[in-house]
Amino acid sequence: MRKIITLFILVFLVSACNKKFDDAMKSADKNLILQTANEYFADQKWTQAIALYERLPNLVAGTDDAKTVVFNTAYANYYDKQYRVAAHHFKNFSVTFPEDPRAEEAAYMSAICYYEGSMDYNLDQKNTESAINELQNFLTNYPNSEKAKNINERIDDLSYKLEFKAFENARQYFKMNEYKAAVVAFENVLADFPSTKLRPKINDYILKSKYHLAMNSIYDKKEDRLNEAVAYTRFIEKEMPDTDTYKTALDYREKLEAEKVRFAKVKEQVEAEKVRIAEKQKAAQAVLDAKEKKKEDQILHKAEADAQQVKVDSAAAAQPQSGATFKIKRN
Repeated sequence: MRKIITLFILVFLVSACNKKFDDAMKSADKNLILQTANEYFADQKWTQAIALYERLPNLVAGTDDAKTVVFNTAYANYYDKQYRVAAHHFKNFSVTFPEDPRAEEAAYMSAICYYEGSMDYNLDQKNTESAINELQNFLTNYPNSEKAKNINERIDDLSYKLEFKAFENARQYFKMNEYKAAVVAFENVLADFPSTKLRPKINDYILKSKYHLAMNSIYDKKEDRLNEAVAYTRFIEKEMPDTDTYKTALDYREKLEAEKVRFAKVKEQVEAEKVRIAEKQKAAQAVLDAKEKKKEDQILHKAEADAQQVKVDSAAAAQPQSGATFKIKRN
């Protein structure tokens, strides 16, 4: 019996709450809507509060209630984890009501909403970049604010997320044995984030990428890549002493130097073969040229002989035959 009574009370309360919400949603009375919205806000019923607040902007425009509506709408969305919407409302408040005592708080919360809305490193990072910009803007606009104390720490957190995403993208090239692309990508990470905490790992990957790229390089680029890889082992020796990467660099250098010696012998053989082939081609070309010249000479000689014969024949045809007689007709 007690359970039935309890259930009845719950149903009654839910029905009453629904009726209260429905009445406010259907009403055109701004005071009723605002009061009901504030009650839901106080009870932390964010969905209902948001729905009611969204009906109020036009009704309270130009009144003192307009500020509270925008401010509470922003916080209701924030607590409802609708960070992008909340950021929009907080920023709108700080820009529209810069003289309000809550403007600083709104500007701060706008940046925090972008921070909270930042996605995991392996997802789209537009929100992360926006969050960094908003946090930096807050520092610029409110450098002496108490709220600014943890801003730099949050910016560092977001920057590391961007760094790690770029690092992981570069590492994918390495895992696919695309060593040339890996070197470029890792070097871009260092250029874009010169203070990155990932520098030791990046240097290690660049070392390995340059080593594998040199050892497996095509002939025309192998010598340069071997020299670049050896130079990078010396860079590691200087920059990262007493590390595992340093030990790897020494091991690689020994193998690279041995490969340079082997490649020098191969290059000598290749160059000698190139010379031999070039001389052979030159000799063959000389034979072809001689044959072609002989053929041209024969054609020229025949043409000259034919021309001479034509000349002789023409001269002969122009001379009258000896003993020739002509009859003269007499009338």
